Amino acid sequence: MKKLTNEMISKKLFLLDIDGTVGFDDVLLDGAMDFFHRVKEKQGKYVFITNNSTKSISDYVDKFIKMGVDVDETSFITSSYATARYLKEKYREGLIFVVGTASFLQELRSFGLNVTEDIEASIEAVVVGFDNELTYEKIRKACELLETREVDYIATNPDLVCPVGFGYIPDCGAICDFIEKATKKTPLYVGKPNPVIIDMCLQATGFSREETVVIGDRLYTDIACGNNASVDTVVVFTGEAKPEDLEETEFGPTYFCDSIADIYQSLCSIGVL
Repeated sequence: MKKLTNEMISKKLFLLDIDGTVGFDDVLLDGAMDFFHRVKEKQGKYVFITNNSTKSISDYVDKFIKMGVDVDETSFITSSYATARYLKEKYREGLIFVVGTASFLQELRSFGLNVTEDIEASIEAVVVGFDNELTYEKIRKACELLETREVDYIATNPDLVCPVGFGYIPDCGAICDFIEKATKKTPLYVGKPNPVIIDMCLQATGFSREETVVIGDRLYTDIACGNNASVDTVVVFTGEAKPEDLEETEFGPTYFCDSIADIYQSLCSIGVL
């Protein structure tokens, strides 16, 4: 790994985490908008690959348009979207119990999936997402199914915390840890660091792995995902990862820098993209 300088010259596809990388809540970080404009100017493409499953792709499109960012539905691949595709391939018409937001359930239903929030006889799988509408009753039902039935257990993402303006809140991984304490069961995670989310981006855009870079603030999800997909990675220090974390991590990035503003400045200084 090394500090980012002029290595972006061959990159055309920028796969960006959201929370802690380009912004917090509804506020973009300094340099993020300049970066987006620069990519557009040079016919590159940015795609947001997020493990936040509280929102559907259409929700994210609305959110980013309100912030003034030029996006459409091809600009996002979410863990909820990746999970929906996985579930559709595996379960088709099977009944799935879901712990998640109303938006997450709506996205799953848009794929034609048969989902429920109630305990029913024919449930084949329990699915957990990052749920900021979480109730103890949802947790109780998930535990009952995992402890009394032979059902599959799937989750959108292993992130333990989600960065917000004041610090952090528990993410999907923390919810699953909560469930594990009671059931001794761990899920299959579909989102980052599973490389399927990057494979979807490459397939959709036509760019090569050599032209692609993953930019994020989390070593064990963002950077690990890029490493698993054999693409270059850049970690920024505006979210969870700190410079001292690089000393002992098993998820070393290709490059590191302070923020998205540094990436923009680097691109401008070498006239690339």
